[in-house]
Amino acid sequence: MVIKIYEDKTALGRAAAEQAAVSLCKAIQESGQARIIAATGASQFEFLDALTAMPGIDWPRVEMFHLDEYVGLPASHPASFRKYLLERLIQKTGMSKYHFLEGDGDVPKVVRRVAAQLMAAPIDVAFVGIGENGHLAFNDPPADFQTEEPYLLVDLDEACRRQQVGESWFADLSEVPKRAISMSVRQILKSKEILAVVPEARKAQAVKSCFEGEVSPLAPASILRTHA
Repeated sequence: MVIKIYEDKTALGRAAAEQAAVSLCKAIQESGQARIIAATGASQFEFLDALTAMPGIDWPRVEMFHLDEYVGLPASHPASFRKYLLERLIQKTGMSKYHFLEGDGDVPKVVRRVAAQLMAAPIDVAFVGIGENGHLAFNDPPADFQTEEPYLLVDLDEACRRQQVGESWFADLSEVPKRAISMSVRQILKSKEILAVVPEARKAQAVKSCFEGEVSPLAPASILRTHA
């Protein structure tokens, strides 16, 4: 694991975008395509702004998979991760190959379909964040470090749900869904490269716990330290 610290979230986002662009171009050059996993949330704003402005990325050759999504939330809702990815990544780049988790549809069927496509070939790079409670995707503590299932149906803990209110995605806690579809920890770790973009002081304790404490399901993102 390589940890890099920047003065502010703009510099962090730009540096992460430069790293991501190199990885995407390398994958496209070597295999004709790049397969990615994309995170959402306020932490990814500057990164995605910088990435989508990067020259030289052949976006029609990039295939994107969805990290997580709320159960029961329509794609039109301001907090929908599908809406987020459409507006902040897909429409800006002209990317044509992407696989959405439709949390307001037939969830078991959606999970089976996207999981089959996900496992069809290796993932070149995963973009992830880390939650205020140390979560990785929507794997809240204690996270399941054992399951080999690509996607899980998870219960969101209160700290995670409060973070969504704090980031102004919902007006109050009662509006935040209690369940979500999340990529599993082990599936994320199968990515060739993982780029964790974690700005803001409110995440500092979570980063410290995950990168300086023990590798534990109680600090889900700590598992990143085991990645090759």
